[in-house]
Amino acid sequence: MKDVASRAGVALKTVSRVVNGEPGVTPATAERVLSAIEDLGFRRNESARLLRTGQTAALGFIAANSADPDQAALQAGLEEVAADHGFLVYSGSTHGDPDREQRLALALSARRVDGMVIVPTPGDDHRYLAAEIRAGVAAVFALRPPTPAGTGAVPGDAVVIDERGGAYAAVAHLIAHGHRRIGYAGGAPGAPVGYRSQRLMLGCRQAMTAAGLPVDEAWLSMTPGQLSAAGVTAALCGSRQHTAQALRAVRSADGQRRRVAVIGFGDFELADLVSPGITVLSYDPVRIGRTAGELLVRRLAGDAAPPRLVELPATLIPRGSAEFPPPD
Repeated sequence: MKDVASRAGVALKTVSRVVNGEPGVTPATAERVLSAIEDLGFRRNESARLLRTGQTAALGFIAANSADPDQAALQAGLEEVAADHGFLVYSGSTHGDPDREQRLALALSARRVDGMVIVPTPGDDHRYLAAEIRAGVAAVFALRPPTPAGTGAVPGDAVVIDERGGAYAAVAHLIAHGHRRIGYAGGAPGAPVGYRSQRLMLGCRQAMTAAGLPVDEAWLSMTPGQLSAAGVTAALCGSRQHTAQALRAVRSADGQRRRVAVIGFGDFELADLVSPGITVLSYDPVRIGRTAGELLVRRLAGDAAPPRLVELPATLIPRGSAEFPPPD
């Protein structure tokens, strides 16, 4: 800064005002300072600035799987908000490993990020973050809330999809087309039931009960590969991958798709171009990321309200794979 001041013929304080965007400098003087900065290749010492301000202007993003399209889009939404507010985003992926999640979260905290958006690892206990949050690191969870839920939970906001409401709408749609034997296809045999599947199954049960229809628990614990032999005439699938598996399973030996109505959870490319088109529950992961980022920025600005659970909608898009009655 002394070299810049000498080259521009100004006081050291004037250089400080220019680089920090403070008032009190004429346009001509500011131009001289900026020209000197350009000529000398001056770069502000960010470490010194951070020691003075106490903030890093950096956020962390921890994905459960960075290759997942939803989580990549979620990060893009977060980065939009971060850029609007002058934050950088540092990211990492847990690959579904709770220990790795804890190491990443604590490493980001040790490097003094101002806040984090976390896609929580299923089954993890997120109370390890409580001390970091008390120390001033804001945390927002995305796609799934932290665990444990309710009393004793880590005090962080969460932005999730309204899976229950989406499933209710999907099953009501199938019922309106005459289906009475409706299942849910998700997961692998013997695998634990995750947060999303729990919410989707709850919506299915509630819609069937509201319509006065029986609920067979075996229908709600199918894998996609069991769909063709389960005796159901329609099913909601728990993910894009499960939708693809279910569509393969309901094809008969001669290559013609059986008349089993299918609704997928999550839209995907070409879903509207195959014949028939695939009916889906669509949601916006970029909006989830933006919402999480906005909550995080509000917390950093001093918002001390109790933790929020924000549910964003899943919207039914009918395209043909579910819009027909069951066989006689």
